[in-house]
Amino acid sequence: MSFPCITIDPGICTGKTCIRGLRFPVARLLGLLAAGDSRERILASSYLESDDIDEALRYAAFPADDETLEPAR
Repeated sequence: MSFPCITIDPGICTGKTCIRGLRFPVARLLGLLAAGDSRERILASSYLESDDIDEALRYAAFPADDETLEPAR
């Protein structure tokens, strides 16, 4: 799967995954969403675009797609 909006550059945010090479880590965006900030509020208070949020969510979900958990006993 390809994530063109997600970039990794050792010179930006110490190599953390960021949105489009900007100094906006994916983890920060996901944290805002998890804390209850709305998409509209995030877009209004940042330089992000709606597609950036969509792609960050797809990126975050990607590893979970292959994960298999054993049922609790």
